Amino acid sequence: MSPADGSLPASSLAPYACHPALTRGRVFPEDESPTRTVFQRDRDRIIHSGAFRRLKHKTQVFVYHEGDYYRTRLTHSLEVAQIARSLARSLSVDEDLAEALSLAHDLGHTPFGHAGEESLDEAMQPHGGFDHNGQTLRIITELEARYAEFDGLNLTWETLEGIAKHNGPLTGELPWALNEYTSRYDLELHTWPGIEAQIAALSDDIAYHSHDVDDGLRAGLFTTEDLSDVPILGPIIGEVRKRYPQLENSRLFHETGRRLINVMVNDLLAETGRRISDARPRSIDEVREQGAPLVAFSDTLEADNRALKEFLFERMYRHYRVNRMTSKARRVVADLFTLYVDEPECLPEEWRSGAEQLDRTMRARHVADYIAGMTDRFALDEHRRLYDVYEENR
Repeated sequence: MSPADGSLPASSLAPYACHPALTRGRVFPEDESPTRTVFQRDRDRIIHSGAFRRLKHKTQVFVYHEGDYYRTRLTHSLEVAQIARSLARSLSVDEDLAEALSLAHDLGHTPFGHAGEESLDEAMQPHGGFDHNGQTLRIITELEARYAEFDGLNLTWETLEGIAKHNGPLTGELPWALNEYTSRYDLELHTWPGIEAQIAALSDDIAYHSHDVDDGLRAGLFTTEDLSDVPILGPIIGEVRKRYPQLENSRLFHETGRRLINVMVNDLLAETGRRISDARPRSIDEVREQGAPLVAFSDTLEADNRALKEFLFERMYRHYRVNRMTSKARRVVADLFTLYVDEPECLPEEWRSGAEQLDRTMRARHVADYIAGMTDRFALDEHRRLYDVYEENR
């Protein structure tokens, strides 16, 4: 009988899947749930974390007050998880692990998207830099303080591995947060991640390409006519217009986005199926030992994706309206960092305790943890409270 949630039973998983019964376990041993697999439990812990809830008010491109329709880190993560579950089911691998990795992949992001991360990384350069992927690992292994017997969420080795290296092997100099953790617990960063992590990584690409096109259209940063020369989108828009010549813009935008997802998903399944057929992996360890990822787009779609990224970079990510807001965002993050490091007595009570006794590098990392956890709204409010002399302090 199939599980109640409709996912594939463990006996139906492909031999190259991460099997929950074969997990390498948790850092802190626990009695496992009688009703959930270890990966279902990981997913549930991620959903119930404070860092996951804060994604509601962390934005992708637009800042929260610019409109309530645009994607946030939370809605993006949910879209990624939906795509990842569908792909995992089609490939007969563990849907729950793919979903858990998708829901967790953005937990370490700062407020204000990549602008906030760039500003915090610049401020942190004398102290090891800042990287959102390493920060995600730091959150789920240390900063989440919810459980009586351990810090962090105590997730399985497979989930930690997938979060740390979902984009591929990590060699050379590592971000300090990743280096700090993996010096104690080996996540085998030199190998490829499991197939579920590879699925989550490309589901992220599929989701953000689709919703950035949709958000950009709705924001008026470009039009469907502007997209006609983009290789992957021109044929889709032409087909939709031909079939539905009177379609209003809101439906046209959605129809374009959903068809773009379908094109990318179908291409990924075809190319991944070909690679699996050629490699014939017999276990998850053989997936990790491959010289290249098994989950991938075709060369043709990769070229189309690059053209789409170039278009979005020029017409959306560097649009003057976006530039103005990201410029403000960088200053907000830089100002907060400088003030908190120089004057730790301005930190709230739960973060101030002991901060003044830390050396400058450890204090900077402590402050980076605090700022990275802020939502867009809270960071703007905190900046106003600290820098506007007429603002009431609370």
